[in-house]
Amino acid sequence: PDALANPWNLILGLAVFFLARLLGNLYFINNIRHEELIARCRRQLITDAVPFLLFFLAFVGYVLLKDGFAVDAGSGQVVMEPYKYLHNLLAMPYLLVLFLAGVLGVLFGLIKSIFSKTYTAGIWFAGAGTVLTVLALLLAVGYNGTAYYPSTADLQSSLTIANSCSSQFTLKTMAYVSILVPFVLAYIVYAWRVID
Repeated sequence: PDALANPWNLILGLAVFFLARLLGNLYFINNIRHEELIARCRRQLITDAVPFLLFFLAFVGYVLLKDGFAVDAGSGQVVMEPYKYLHNLLAMPYLLVLFLAGVLGVLFGLIKSIFSKTYTAGIWFAGAGTVLTVLALLLAVGYNGTAYYPSTADLQSSLTIANSCSSQFTLKTMAYVSILVPFVLAYIVYAWRVID
């Protein structure tokens, strides 16, 4: 119920929606050789880029400036801390670099694809940038003494890395799932090649 009542989840959803449209068009530009379709895809990039940037910047600004769910190292209590996620990025510069590299990758792939009529590799920069940006944001809200799955109804019920993965069963399950990752990646590569 907490998540449905939060309008920022809708803003994030809209940012992801327009990002998916951008990445789809970039994929078409890279893989399809049909001049009329590619021209339409390039025009659609402009149409989708504006709302994506507005929603994405609004969401990132909100996350960086909001109170965050910090975990007290001594007691394990979850408390609210002003600018917690901004503090996390500043305290872990490698995450800040990862985030900025991801954002620049998305922007480079997008802008170069819009302004260069012959450029077709934008999906590679934008796709890799998307992965880096999302990874940096996920790590910023989970590392450095932060509850990664907070509960606004009961702060102490929030999930942290320490209280959600420390049992033998959880660690064993995560180990089995980790072994499956290469097979999942191989299937993704196979599926995309079949789609092409």
